[in-house]
This record gives sequence, structure tokens and C-alpha cells, in this order.
Amino acid sequence: MLKKTIIFIPIIILIISTTLIKNSTKQLDKKIFLIREDLRALEDIYELVLLDYNYLTSPSKLMDYSQKYFEEELKKKKITDLKTLKIEIE
Repeated sequence: MLKKTIIFIPIIILIISTTLIKNSTKQLDKKIFLIREDLRALEDIYELVLLDYNYLTSPSKLMDYSQKYFEEELKKKKITDLKTLKIEIE
């Protein structure tokens, strides 16, 4: 009887510790997955913002695009002529 108990207790302890470790690794895997998904989304946004910045920061590029896509809709303005613009969203 004592021999069975001595063998049974370590087996139970091993089973319990294995379940605890398995559960904690599952939780860590979920956290890692969520963080990687967030990073992937942020990297996509970063690439789009960087692309916008690179293409839209030079005035010559803006004028090229305005001539290519907007034809006569856009015109050059002096910076001193700019005023406050209010946009009302309905």
C-alpha cells in the first residue's frame, strides 16, 4: 500500500505540473500571436504613411501629380495667400 502511494503521488504531481505548464504556454502563444498581428497591422500602416510622406513631401511631385491626375483642378498658391479652412461634416 505504501509503495503504491509513493508511486502514485509523483505521477499526480507530474500530471498537475504538466497541465499548468501547458496552460501557461497556451496563454503565452495567444499573447505572442496577438502582438504579432498588431505589429503586422502597424507595419502596414507605417509603410503607407511612409509612402505618402515620400511622395507628397516634395512640391515638384505634388505638381506632377496634380497635372497628371487633376489637370486644371489644382493651382499654385503662395503660402502668404493661405487662410483658415473650415470643413463641416454633415
